[in-house]
Amino acid sequence: MQDKKKKNTGKTALSVNKGIPQPPSVNPELAQKFRKKKKEYSVDEYVDGIMDGNIAILSQAITLVESNKKEHFEIAQKIIEACLPYSENSVRIGITGVPGAGKSTFIETLGKKVTAMNRKLAVLAIDPSSEKSQGSILGDKTRMESLAGDPRAFIRPSPSAGSLGGVARKTRESIILCEAAGFNTIFVETVGVGQSETMVHSMVDFFLLLMIAGAGDELQGIKRGIMEMADAVVINKADGNNIHRAEMTKTEFQNALSLFPPSKSGWKPKVLTCSALEVRGIDNIWNTITEKIELTKINGFFSEKRKIQSVIRMHDAIMENLKSSFYNNPEISALLPHLESDLHRGKITSYSAATELLNKYFKKKEEL
Repeated sequence: MQDKKKKNTGKTALSVNKGIPQPPSVNPELAQKFRKKKKEYSVDEYVDGIMDGNIAILSQAITLVESNKKEHFEIAQKIIEACLPYSENSVRIGITGVPGAGKSTFIETLGKKVTAMNRKLAVLAIDPSSEKSQGSILGDKTRMESLAGDPRAFIRPSPSAGSLGGVARKTRESIILCEAAGFNTIFVETVGVGQSETMVHSMVDFFLLLMIAGAGDELQGIKRGIMEMADAVVINKADGNNIHRAEMTKTEFQNALSLFPPSKSGWKPKVLTCSALEVRGIDNIWNTITEKIELTKINGFFSEKRKIQSVIRMHDAIMENLKSSFYNNPEISALLPHLESDLHRGKITSYSAATELLNKYFKKKEEL
């Protein structure tokens, strides 16, 4: 009986022999040959291209501005310095709103209105970055298909990369480059509503808060700070059966705004309704924006606020440079993982770890 047992050789009728290795579908040498490499420009070539309105060069310059690499930072600063005298010649509009308010549709509709008036529009749309991967969908060009195909419009989606208020870390610098490229209207779209939206307010001339009809609960959830900053509250989706609710919401916001102290600009915030989908009320919104700009230019607040924005930009640059210098320091980079490990094990406190890192950094600076 035992002799009749067959040895298990591992071979069965279902065994599949290994096939012959197949070559890749695309010749790697050929793919490498035809893979386009972005041309590297000098500072003068970047500046000349931007001044000529070359969108490809403008986009590449903004990529440099957004980069964390030290070599990119240095060339980006030179480009910004060269473009600065040709900036300050646009109307900057910040647009934020609650989720579901239809920001993309609204921006596209208002944007088409702007370009139809022979104005050049740059939309700096900030997409939220993932906290885990730091990745971002960057889908605004897809959502604004009609505007993206407009020759007078430039849409630049940028990842928020953890910045407060959903504002890309280098949005201020991107505005300067777009203005130097001849864009006289700038939209800055932000991720959502929050108290940190003050960052957007500090870089624009007009701050627009987009809401939806039936916002009784939303009104309670909005921070007082953002309501005080708004130059206009726009109730979108005022169409169909929603028109009556939109008018009721408009009254609620008007009552809320009447309780706030008057603005230093002399401007009294307005509450408007519109339907971005049906293109109704858009003219009134643009007229409100131009009315505020004209008022502040006459009373001097416009130029004064731009000066304040320059000071804020200086402080932001200081903070950015300090942060970059700190984390790029070789001794800090070497020590940081060990302290993080000690924190995970509960061997030290966050404050003592931070103090040790700062002492190491500033001691090194004193030695230099």
